[in-house]
Amino acid sequence: MEISRDTISAWLKELQDSICSQLEKADGIAKFEEDNWTRPEGGGGRTRIIRNGEVIEKGGVLFSAVHGDAPAFLFKEQEHSVSLDKDLGKAGNVPQFFATGVSIVIHPRNPWVPIIHMNIRYFEMPASKNGGAGVRWLGGGIDLTPHYVNETDTKFFHSELKKTCDQFNPDYYTKFKKWADDYFFISHRKETRGIGGIFFDRLNESKEMSFQQNFNFWKEVGKTFAPTYCELINRNKNKSFTPENQQWQLLRRGRYVEFNLVYDKGTKFGLETNGRVESILMSLPKTAGWEYDFKPQENSEEEKTLSMLKKGINWI
Repeated sequence: MEISRDTISAWLKELQDSICSQLEKADGIAKFEEDNWTRPEGGGGRTRIIRNGEVIEKGGVLFSAVHGDAPAFLFKEQEHSVSLDKDLGKAGNVPQFFATGVSIVIHPRNPWVPIIHMNIRYFEMPASKNGGAGVRWLGGGIDLTPHYVNETDTKFFHSELKKTCDQFNPDYYTKFKKWADDYFFISHRKETRGIGGIFFDRLNESKEMSFQQNFNFWKEVGKTFAPTYCELINRNKNKSFTPENQQWQLLRRGRYVEFNLVYDKGTKFGLETNGRVESILMSLPKTAGWEYDFKPQENSEEEKTLSMLKKGINWI
């Protein structure tokens, strides 16, 4: 059966519905607000925001499907990775693009509950009228940003991602974990954003995996999100915390902001394709903090967490 853009978009909407329902149940009080929007150049989306809950201070589960003339930066980016019609981009032959996906960021109220992010996306640039090659690919991943690294929770999180990967390809977890370590890295701080997860991009067809198999894997990543995160919520939501824990939480949120505004490709893509700014910047927390030259106390939980924000740790 042909995997069309309409089929993919419809499935993503169902995923958004399912995840929102599970997160509302995990929070217990807050409900998602829906904001539908359109993009003048083509397409639009539905932004769902949850805030001021028992567990979730601020979060969003966003669906978008946008299309239109490909901006110059996007065409150049694809040209480096695939063989496209060389006449594309010339006068009268502007390439078209289509992109759809679900993006999630959740900022919890309790410092012992981790921040989580997921994005799964599909991109295509159809073949030109002159017969030039087109391109389509899948991308995405899930990563976790604990304010305090709990090694038991970290092992659980990575084990769940490995189970998902191993159903389809025994090499995917190792490969995509490294990709996440490298991608979610705050270079100017020389530390990872959190404890990583998996990240992949431009997943299409290979000798080992058909597009259909990768599509099934991509969907399973999306379905892994809610049960995994809801388990982490339930483990930690009732833990007591101090004002000092909250101050540390604000500092870790500040690091999250730095990464998203300086390095995140999804943020840049949205802004450079005239996406909806409120939806793009939904990933930012309600409050965050920065303190000049902060140094954690020796042998503290804060120092322990900083010591584990490194690439290449085998959490399993």
